[in-house]
Amino acid sequence: MRFVYTSEVRMALPLRLAGLAALAIITAQAAGNDYVDARVCASCHSQMAEGYRQTGMGRSLFRPTPANTIEDYSNNHEFYHPLSDTHYAMIRRDGAYFQRRWQIGFGGREENVEESRIDYVFGSGNHSRSYLHRTARGTFVELPLSWYSEKGGVWGMSPAFDSRHPLTRRLVSYECIFCHDAYPRIPPGYDAPDSEPVFAGDLPEGIDCQRCHGPGGGHVRTVETAGSTREEIRASIVNPARLSPKLRMDICMQCHLEPTSTTIPSLIRRFNRGPFSFRAGEPLEDFVLAFDHAPGTGRDEKFEIVNSSAYRLRRSRCFMESQGALTCDTCHDPHRVPRGEEAVRQYSGICRQCHAARLDPLTSSGAHPAAADCVSCHMPKRRTEDVVHVVVTDHFIQRRPPPGDLLADLPERHPSESEEYHGEIVPYYPATSPNILYRFAAQVALGNNLQKGLAELDRELRVQQPRVAEWYLVLGDGWQASRKPVEAVAAYERAVRFKPDSLRALLSLAAALRAAGQPSRSAEVLGRAIQLAPSDARAWYQWGMLAAKLDRTNDAIDKLRKAIALDPNLPGEYTSLADILARTGQSDRAEAALREALLIDPYDSTAWDLTGRALAGRAQLPEALYDFERANRHRPDFAPHLYDYALALMSASKFEEAQAAVESALRADPNMAEAHQLFGRLLAGKRRLPEAAREFREALRLRPDFARAQLDLASTLAAQGDMPGAVQHLREAAKGSDPEVARLANQALERLGQR
Repeated sequence: MRFVYTSEVRMALPLRLAGLAALAIITAQAAGNDYVDARVCASCHSQMAEGYRQTGMGRSLFRPTPANTIEDYSNNHEFYHPLSDTHYAMIRRDGAYFQRRWQIGFGGREENVEESRIDYVFGSGNHSRSYLHRTARGTFVELPLSWYSEKGGVWGMSPAFDSRHPLTRRLVSYECIFCHDAYPRIPPGYDAPDSEPVFAGDLPEGIDCQRCHGPGGGHVRTVETAGSTREEIRASIVNPARLSPKLRMDICMQCHLEPTSTTIPSLIRRFNRGPFSFRAGEPLEDFVLAFDHAPGTGRDEKFEIVNSSAYRLRRSRCFMESQGALTCDTCHDPHRVPRGEEAVRQYSGICRQCHAARLDPLTSSGAHPAAADCVSCHMPKRRTEDVVHVVVTDHFIQRRPPPGDLLADLPERHPSESEEYHGEIVPYYPATSPNILYRFAAQVALGNNLQKGLAELDRELRVQQPRVAEWYLVLGDGWQASRKPVEAVAAYERAVRFKPDSLRALLSLAAALRAAGQPSRSAEVLGRAIQLAPSDARAWYQWGMLAAKLDRTNDAIDKLRKAIALDPNLPGEYTSLADILARTGQSDRAEAALREALLIDPYDSTAWDLTGRALAGRAQLPEALYDFERANRHRPDFAPHLYDYALALMSASKFEEAQAAVESALRADPNMAEAHQLFGRLLAGKRRLPEAAREFREALRLRPDFARAQLDLASTLAAQGDMPGAVQHLREAAKGSDPEVARLANQALERLGQR
């Protein structure tokens, strides 16, 4: 239904708006127009607004209340995730909603218990709902457990959380909010590319009218202005029906185009555009560019939740032969969603507008079976490959449905780095990149076509010489990923030159300088970053880690504590602090930091390993072994953790298990001298002396100053009767920096009369 302004409606508008005077304009935008609270729109367009509120877009994000809760918070409200060995519960208490997470630890006790308030529900519930927790800093964290509508409603891990290490502090990006809500407010200075996603004030609840009709402030003012004509009122708002088919499609594709959710840069927002600056009626390519896998690389038939609609529709013969006439709103009225039999009649009726003769059993001569439902055969529902608990309509209009059971359960994908796509990234929309630099940046941004893309991007930047920092940040990131920190430093320095107040550029330059072996310059740049943004936890954390590397222990501890005070949820803070505290003998403070680390991230393998070492140091070996096992579960095949586990097993007299662990460490890292030395000790304990001597010699080849290995080799040679060789290695051990080893070596030399 199209809304038509009448003289009566126009006269009534100021009266209706008067009751909403308290609803402030929520976000200042371009001169002459701005966004308003969507309730202003509903005050005049009540029938259309009420219909829209029932759509998925109208219910895309909201605060949880009993009225909008369809999940079971009372009976079927707990979930166990075996892959990460974690329990969850959904709780409603005193009018508030929470997601609780815990594990069963050593001795069967609950540990790492965290309860997060649900501030917003993300998703209409047509397919799923996820949950957002707001931090004190104004960021949002997506919680690990989601609700899915299939099978009558089930709990399951949120997309990308079904792993051994579910993210516990996954920040909700601007891009997520862009497609799941109306435009929020963001603080000044947080609209540049790569800005941290910080939000000011409350989020709007649901995608509102202005995402398709443009900012409503000018429209409201025009309506309130005495003497405004019908034409002026109509011209003050975007009506998609009056746009070209291409621009109408662009409105839908601002959220429904993304070519893939896999790890390629499928969408690159233009560097001169803010995250919420797209306006209905402008060409989409002026705001964002879409990229895809190269054709013929095995990704042509991908079916994902993000590409099931516009991306798949654009592959259809119906779409291509319509020459732009077939758009999303050919079938979909965004203000109203038909359901059940009404939906079948409506959508099939649209198909019949072009295919009536083929579908009429009196004229089709048996070419097509008589059927009332076109969509179920030609646009069947399918399970998506990336969100495996969701079934959606495939908008690729096909002559025949794909073979196989399209609704069969699918495992969640967890591709390794080697399994990820590494190949050319090609422009998708528009089909040719308006600026070739964006195409080259797409090759580099996530490392899919890194070496070729780096050479092309570097060459083209030398040709074009743009004075835009973001190009050089992409280039610097590429050099860093290629382990060429000197080249990265040069690129980041250019970025800083063009945008000296860019915190992202300064922190990237500091990291590259540290990697390039220039710690003093790195510290100087970090000082500038702190001066620019004294409350940025990332800058303090990076500065603390640099101080630790320079053995300025007290300075490192102070800076890490400052980072924690500013943002206690920054990954790695507590673990890094605990490591430094443990190495300086502050065991109680280290263990307190580790408890915080594991509360924030119970899958942090380093925190489990450090906790195991602390317990082993107090001879609490059963619990220490439990923690080492957790470390190795969360990071299998990591040599340092396997080595620590082997040491603890050896202390517990579990020599066979210790040997298995140290052999695993050596498979993971054959160049780990400490593991060779420990393996040698285990072999010596079995009287396999030649093999033990071989391991000690390998440890010394890898680390010639390894005094403990010198001492062990001397003991092994003496046991084999090689006294000259034993004396030689005892003398080397006595010269080492380890005072205990030197003492033992000197005692042995005295006994042999060699002092």
